[in-house]
Amino acid sequence: MSQPSADTIDILAGVRAGSALDAIRAKRSVARENAQRSYELLLHPADPSDMSLEERRAVAAFVALLHRDDPIARHYVDLLGAPDLRRAIEAEVQEASAEGPYGNYPPGSLTGEDHDGPVYHAGGDARARLGTRLAAALEHAHLLVFHPRDAKGEALGRLVAAGWSADGIVTLSQLVSFLAFQIRAAIGLRALIQAEEAT
Repeated sequence: MSQPSADTIDILAGVRAGSALDAIRAKRSVARENAQRSYELLLHPADPSDMSLEERRAVAAFVALLHRDDPIARHYVDLLGAPDLRRAIEAEVQEASAEGPYGNYPPGSLTGEDHDGPVYHAGGDARARLGTRLAAALEHAHLLVFHPRDAKGEALGRLVAAGWSADGIVTLSQLVSFLAFQIRAAIGLRALIQAEEAT
């Protein structure tokens, strides 16, 4: 398995070695190491049998681009490689871009917070370029990013119909969940750096 030598969150956030923020992060070394290990297992796995490397990196690029953070998006688009696939993913992001979060709670005290929003469906051209399996994965990733409270059994059924195994669905969901954490952590750390530099 390819193991990046530096901490990916630090790279995406711009944390400098020896800085005050680096020292603070070092005090949570186990959390830091576990986050990096998750990145390596999900994006650089020794055995990607349940979800191919291309699928993992295509979904990661799609999710990163949806978050509209240039350094993070560039990292995952560069990781993807494959120029034709990169262009296809970037085109789908244009179709899938949204604000969010959207969705509906079960009837009750939170119903007042229901908020409808666009649901992304890969079109016929996208399915031809990406394949049914990856197109379904992008649709599911969009659901988890923008409609997390609408992710129900029917969504899993669409993945199964597109050829995803139970293990593959778990890996896909873990990947999107990890990216949500990693991206927010990197953006938050970068904001701390900018605030410190402004003082």
